[in-house]
Amino acid sequence: MPETTTPATELASQYLAQVTGDLEANVKEQERINAEIASLQEQLAALQHDHSVLVNVQQALGISAAPAAPAAEPESAAVPSPRRKKAGAAPGGKQKAGKSAVAPRKRAAGKPAAKAADAAKSAQPTLVELIRRHLAEQKEPRSAAEISTALGQAHPDRDIAAKVVRVTLEGLVAKSQAERTKQGRSVFYAAPGSEPTTAPETEAQPEDADH
Repeated sequence: MPETTTPATELASQYLAQVTGDLEANVKEQERINAEIASLQEQLAALQHDHSVLVNVQQALGISAAPAAPAAEPESAAVPSPRRKKAGAAPGGKQKAGKSAVAPRKRAAGKPAAKAADAAKSAQPTLVELIRRHLAEQKEPRSAAEISTALGQAHPDRDIAAKVVRVTLEGLVAKSQAERTKQGRSVFYAAPGSEPTTAPETEAQPEDADH
């Protein structure tokens, strides 16, 4: 009996040591993957922020917005379907016919939605058009901060930043589509051809406030 008990005890100890080692390796691997996920999330957040800034600059330059990247997701999501067909297809070919009929419908359903989203974006006036209309409606020059505030209140669904408004205004001045006047450290903009009006000192805002 003692001879039989001793090997069993040693075997149990070996299994215990192996399981303990595997658990430690598993925990370390989880920590490594969690760290990678956190790093990727930070990179994704930075890319999303850059994308938002670039879209605002694009609108400021009067360029129509390009189709958003998520519009391609329906087709990319349907790509794995043909791969699954190869793995699970029956010799008779019935499963191939069923799955091949489903995948095109997924792709076809995604395209109208993407077209509708693009049509909605193109229907909205660009920031350049909004600024030109606003200047045409004003009787006296306005600062970039005042224009940004007015447009933000008139279009709360759009993210209108003061920096982007100022860049757009300077672009309009360069194209002779707006006039630029300066009073002290304050800069004011008006529609072309309007009578120059000196802005009241109480409304003057330093250009630094637009930053």
